Amino acid sequence: MSNYLITFAAMIKHPTIAELKVGGVILIDKPATWSSFDAVNKVKVMTKAKIGHCGTLDPLATGLLICCTGELTKRISDYQKLPKEYTGIITLGANTATYDLESEPENCVDIANITEDMVRDAVGQFVGDIMQTPPIHSAIKKDGKRSYDLARAGKEVILESRPVTIGEFEITAIELPDVHFRVVCSTGTYIRSLANDFGAALGCGGYLKLLRRTKIGNFKVEDALTPQQWKEVWKPGPIITE
Repeated sequence: MSNYLITFAAMIKHPTIAELKVGGVILIDKPATWSSFDAVNKVKVMTKAKIGHCGTLDPLATGLLICCTGELTKRISDYQKLPKEYTGIITLGANTATYDLESEPENCVDIANITEDMVRDAVGQFVGDIMQTPPIHSAIKKDGKRSYDLARAGKEVILESRPVTIGEFEITAIELPDVHFRVVCSTGTYIRSLANDFGAALGCGGYLKLLRRTKIGNFKVEDALTPQQWKEVWKPGPIITE
């Protein structure tokens, strides 16, 4: 990590609105069902500062968004390159079109033959430099259009696989059909695709039930606040956190 990023990894946790208008970093803990745009725009309205975020989260995911304001928006690409850590749950025994719970589970199968050893053994093939195909329900552009728009319109969408790096893939608990995990990965990795591919490797299908981004580089979600909590920080009077 560059000296620049190390400096801001140790930033003040509660920058003032005046500081943010010049240039600063805000750590947002995105709530479930909010889009990344919704969360960032809420802060933008409160601060009236130029703002951009580093790495979108799906609506159903929660966790860390790094936002840069003012002059520091020029550094967004630096933060986007940092490795990311996630925790979550993969549910085995079915698929979904979106690889998560934005669509209904289908192709349900009995997983009575799936053992904990099989689950743990399957992890190895997803660690290191791998090729991964993004979900067709994603913001990747195909022929100038978002692939999720094409998919929702019933058009056939074929996305090419691309290299990503899974630095760590740890199974933290097994409560079949749910598999709890922690992943450290490169930017551009789709955890939804990892869930889908993991289920395919076990021959029973799988989808992402829950996802939380816990770290980006040295930035931790424990140091982030929800948009509502930031509102309390910036309002006149005593600081109130939920």
